[in-house]
Amino acid sequence: MNTAGTIDRPLTHDPKKQAPMKPSTSEPTGSATPEFSTHGATVSRQNRTREMQLIPEALARAHMHERLHDAERERRAVRLATARRMQRRAERASLRARRALAMAVMQ
Repeated sequence: MNTAGTIDRPLTHDPKKQAPMKPSTSEPTGSATPEFSTHGATVSRQNRTREMQLIPEALARAHMHERLHDAERERRAVRLATARRMQRRAERASLRARRALAMAVMQ
């Protein structure tokens, strides 16, 4: 069955593969609007769509970057607090050792 498609049942749904429309003989020439190319509009629309599709990815990347910086800042703060706590503990141990040595010398 090798029949051409109709408007209701086209041979293919891809507009690029469909046969071009032929001008009607009942219509006078030049009555319709002049033909114009929509290639630029299609390309810009595709670019805009692509850019819009990349926006969530860029937002996610920025969000992850910010979260990594926050995590690094938090780790530095924890390390600093731990170092200060250990320094105070070492100072107390040093004072205890000094007192113990003084007590040993006094007796």
